[in-house]
Amino acid sequence: MTTTEKSRYYDLTEHSAVRDDLRFAVTCVAKHGVVIDCGCGAGADIAYLRAQGFTVHAFDIESEAMARCQTRFSHDPHVHLSQASFSSFAYPQADLIVADASLFFCPVAEFDRVWERLTGALLPDGLFCGSFVGPEDTMASEHYSRDAYWPEVLVLDETQIKHKLLGFDILRWQEHRVSGETANGEPHHWHIFSVVARKSN
Repeated sequence: MTTTEKSRYYDLTEHSAVRDDLRFAVTCVAKHGVVIDCGCGAGADIAYLRAQGFTVHAFDIESEAMARCQTRFSHDPHVHLSQASFSSFAYPQADLIVADASLFFCPVAEFDRVWERLTGALLPDGLFCGSFVGPEDTMASEHYSRDAYWPEVLVLDETQIKHKLLGFDILRWQEHRVSGETANGEPHHWHIFSVVARKSN
């Protein structure tokens, strides 16, 4: 994705609607404490979470995403921003971890360790709210242009995801199959598993 395409994507998503899974997850958190927003983009979820009273630790690997969030939230002492990857981010203890459309881009070889660190940061009864690319998604296809978009995409099937969620109580599980266009107007078939799960004591 070119710099111009990334900028257009952030323009289109900076104020995007908060998805239902995150709204549901917020209602299930016992206390409005600390949230980690993984791959925060231009900050749409940060704005929503702050409006709900959470302290937000957010990271993204992209410098433009961080620059936009710095401008947007620089006045807010309850927003802590880091330019980091899943592997390099220092995870604080959290009540809720949000990974919407971001774990897709965790390198496959790093995922097991990332998942261990990510879930280890959740407090007892903490919630994970996130999504995973399934094997029928355009990004899982051999025809997907990894040179143009992203060099590696993490693809998991239902069995693999549920294995990772051992030790969690699954509160919401949805499998999405839909065709349409991306925010940048590219045709795409989505095969996405979205989940809200509570860490067991």
